[in-house]
Amino acid sequence: MKKSRKLIAALCGASLLLASASAWAAPKTLVFCSEGSPEGFNPAFYTAGTTFDASSRALFDKLTAFKRGTTEIEPGLAEKWDISADGLEYTFHLRKGVKFHTTANFKPTRDFNADDVIFTFMRQFDKNHPYHKVGGAKYEYFNSMSMPDLIKEIVKVDDYTVKFVLKRQEAPMIANLAMDFASVHSAEYADKMMKAGTPDKVDFEPVGTGPFQFVAYQKDAVIRYQANPNYWRGKTPVDNLVFAITPDPSVRYQKLKANECQVMFNPNPADLEAMKKDPVVNLLQKEGLNVAYLAYNTSIAPFDNPKVRKALNMAINKQAILEAVYQGSGKIAKNPIPPTIWSYNDAVVDDAYDPATAKKMLADAGVKDLKMKVWAMPVQRPYMPNARRTAEMIQADFAAVGVTVEIVSYEWAEYLKRSKEKDRDGAVILGWTGDNGDPDNFLAVLLGCDAVGNANRAQWCHKPFDELIQKAKVTADPAERTKLYQQAQVIFKDQAPWATIGHSVVFQPVRKEVVDFRIDPFGGNIFYGVDLK
Repeated sequence: MKKSRKLIAALCGASLLLASASAWAAPKTLVFCSEGSPEGFNPAFYTAGTTFDASSRALFDKLTAFKRGTTEIEPGLAEKWDISADGLEYTFHLRKGVKFHTTANFKPTRDFNADDVIFTFMRQFDKNHPYHKVGGAKYEYFNSMSMPDLIKEIVKVDDYTVKFVLKRQEAPMIANLAMDFASVHSAEYADKMMKAGTPDKVDFEPVGTGPFQFVAYQKDAVIRYQANPNYWRGKTPVDNLVFAITPDPSVRYQKLKANECQVMFNPNPADLEAMKKDPVVNLLQKEGLNVAYLAYNTSIAPFDNPKVRKALNMAINKQAILEAVYQGSGKIAKNPIPPTIWSYNDAVVDDAYDPATAKKMLADAGVKDLKMKVWAMPVQRPYMPNARRTAEMIQADFAAVGVTVEIVSYEWAEYLKRSKEKDRDGAVILGWTGDNGDPDNFLAVLLGCDAVGNANRAQWCHKPFDELIQKAKVTADPAERTKLYQQAQVIFKDQAPWATIGHSVVFQPVRKEVVDFRIDPFGGNIFYGVDLK
């Protein structure tokens, strides 16, 4: 009897231990081998995906959102919205009970409300706002998208209702507000930091409502986050997120194989075949919503002459670049928008590769002994696997028509900053991944007159082109917008502010134990909802 009681007691004790052990689990940490350091942590200041991955996509929410892995709009911090019959008033009804992050320097005393929306947008819109000039901000997206000319006023109706009043219609307005620059910040945190005399902390020690909370950052090494336990959509499955900053794609792959990271940024095209056969790797892929280009500085001679730009374009062997740099993971670009986006004009004829004609055109334009710079990005991007190699091939192509090229580069944040300068010498290799699935996000943001000095690295303001894209902004009919954008692409090709290079297929290597990682059509790395087996 005593033995039976002892046995029962032992079994009960073992069961309790097993139950306790199963109830407790070690924290899950997901490591992402990223490609570079962010420029900062306020996405309103910047346009680089590297920065958005580290800031808006992890830490913040927007009024509207894209369903993960799609271009489909869904509610975000706004539960719903109303649009007036004339298309000039957008009223957003805000979600209640949303918590801001708690950090070592800040503990919120209230939930998210209309004051945070007003702060976020008025900081960018109102030049007299106390935060407008903090950090030397340029608000590149806000300005490039003509927001200062679009918005008449932003009104707080009540604590949970905000109204945007526009001067004209804006067809992509709801999609625009799901973009990274529209990430909503805490007005209470901003007030506290301003009173403490440390307003810059808002931009470098970020506080948002997003799925992860900022923990620490060591430049060029690591960024640490922890899951937001109070996230309004529900806590994400992993407990910690780490960005291991690893610029070399081959090193990223070795770290992935060694399980030092579970997800990595774009692979080296030369590694793709090995990855397809690797037993620990799941190689995801999707056709990219992107374009890579060489932007001439059209404000400086001789690049102010479209005939010179066209001649240089005809000197570039794009097929050779696709074979050597993209290695089967891309296609030649002829338009400034990718073929995956609506209104793509396939009837446009690309510039022929014709060095002999290019050389004659340069001579006819009075250009001889031209010396220029070609800027090469220091990091790999989804649209450009190797900018240095691309620059070297362009250098050789231009030499064949009598043009001498000096290749220059800078650290990534410095590269992005300097390449915007209006007196920049030569041509810069850059590219773009769409933010909202709308052609306006390419044609207006990268080539519109309002974008000169911001995302328009060609410094190109051509009135016939700009009139078309501005008309398309205020046109509700998609068929009519398509016609306008297709006409704009014809003008772009004729004027040649860029040499269009390529559109890439996006590959995303993840380890087999990664659950539900989805390739973002906008080029982001989004970790909310991702789990580890």
